[in-house]
Amino acid sequence: MLTRLRRSYAELLTSGAQLTLLFIGVQVGTLDGWLISLCLIVCLSFIAWLSVLKRLRAMRGTPTSRIVSAAQGYVELTGKGRSYGDTPYFSTLSRLPCLWHRYLIEERNSKNEWRTVDKGESSEPFLLDDGSGVCVVDPAGAEILTMHKETWREAQFRYTEWKLIPIDNLYVLGEFRTEGGSSSHFDSRAELNALLATWKLDMPALHARFDLDKNGELDMQEWLLARQAAKREVAKKKTAVHAQPDRHFIVQPRDGKLFLLSNISPDKLSRRYLFWAWAHLLFFFAALGGIGWVLQQAWL
Repeated sequence: MLTRLRRSYAELLTSGAQLTLLFIGVQVGTLDGWLISLCLIVCLSFIAWLSVLKRLRAMRGTPTSRIVSAAQGYVELTGKGRSYGDTPYFSTLSRLPCLWHRYLIEERNSKNEWRTVDKGESSEPFLLDDGSGVCVVDPAGAEILTMHKETWREAQFRYTEWKLIPIDNLYVLGEFRTEGGSSSHFDSRAELNALLATWKLDMPALHARFDLDKNGELDMQEWLLARQAAKREVAKKKTAVHAQPDRHFIVQPRDGKLFLLSNISPDKLSRRYLFWAWAHLLFFFAALGGIGWVLQQAWL
């Protein structure tokens, strides 16, 4: 639910919602109607301007990293998208290979209005490869902007599908994490205690290994030998864990920062946000001027 609200809000930032409110004001035609419409435009424009500016600053203020050397935390990555695993993933409507897709099915009723019949979105992870390494992308919670949008009609139904496809150059802004390998947390003390506790469950085997004088008990020296053997096994396990390859992930930031995923180039995205920042600012001041004019007319 929160993801849908976030995406709807993001789409509102680059929409003509202010023009719709202006049209409503024209249709109502009264001073009160104009005042309400213009006040809503002022509020909407200011909030949208702040949000677009936040996105623009996040993009421009985060340098592009390479996967192999990316720091843990908020990063910007670019690279080629490819499927996760050997089995390709197919979109719901067109049944074409893709990395991610969203779809909408609408039906036209007797009033010539479109009614949503079904909609959905994939959440399967995919890979980002920038040549230096590979990163798993979890698209859950992301604002996804794509150039691939198809709409077609069959009888009274209209189908719309958005996709990211394997040949896309992708831009990702999100939280980078590395798991496994050298980044794995290994608590040697806890592992040692757990191993010794396991050995104590089978005392005959423990005595067979470390009761050197065969008196049925482990003295201090024999117990020290057991601990040394356990430490060697824990050290081997630690070496094996750290020898595993690192796995990199980029996911929705936990601190609420922008999580953006797109096949549009960063330069084009930046120009788009800059355009809408100025557009919302223009709507804001124009609506303020309109409110002043309406109030002046009301006082005459």
